[in-house]
Amino acid sequence: MMVNMNINDAISAYNRVSNNAGVGGLSGNDKTGKTDESGFGALLRAGLDQAVDTQYKSEKVSAQAVMGKASMTDVVQAVNDAEMTLQTVIAVRDKIIDAYQRIMQMPI
Repeated sequence: MMVNMNINDAISAYNRVSNNAGVGGLSGNDKTGKTDESGFGALLRAGLDQAVDTQYKSEKVSAQAVMGKASMTDVVQAVNDAEMTLQTVIAVRDKIIDAYQRIMQMPI
């Protein structure tokens, strides 16, 4: 059974569980309210930011090709990079959702 869930649902669920358990969540906040830029949340955020940047680069190179300012080799490379990045993000999302579902099925 596949549940329709996106990455934000998984992150918010993780934050709720970790906040109830007294553990720092994905936001990286400690008990003083200061933001900690290390940990899983920061790593995930940096990866997603990089994925978005790759998508923007692909769009920019494609637009330059339409205007005749970029070669087809550049376009193919940028589109290939964007596709690989998207596939990676989808794979990570699927693993996070699978882990969340397994945790939710654990008996208490």
